[in-house]
Amino acid sequence: MASFISNSAAETEELGRRLAQEIQPGSVLALTGDLGAGKTQFVKGVVAGLGSSAAVTSPTFTIVHEYLGGRLPVYHFDFFRLEDRQLIAPLGLDDYFFGDGVSVIEWADKFPEIIPEPARWISFEAKSESTRAIIAK
Repeated sequence: MASFISNSAAETEELGRRLAQEIQPGSVLALTGDLGAGKTQFVKGVVAGLGSSAAVTSPTFTIVHEYLGGRLPVYHFDFFRLEDRQLIAPLGLDDYFFGDGVSVIEWADKFPEIIPEPARWISFEAKSESTRAIIAK
């Protein structure tokens, strides 16, 4: 387990960029933390670290965004608004999770039973307006 303290959005993004260097096809990152804790900022870093210039936004209302153009495609999920696991079934998660890209799931703790076992769980906690504790398990 590794712990990090981020003192800015730029530092949180940089942590994502660094993690992107070791990401392989089929990697799953399960992100947890309250609103505004830095999850989407971290994903911006992962996408940029993989070499994509895509504009990253939270997929809260669309459930998944796909970012292409980098070393690996990134499938960015947001389970925040989902109340029922049945709403996830039509997405074909196994195709994403075990495919050629990287799956990053915000609010993964809402449905932990569907997150594959080798996933890397990363929690985000706001300590102040700009400081975040980030813990990778």
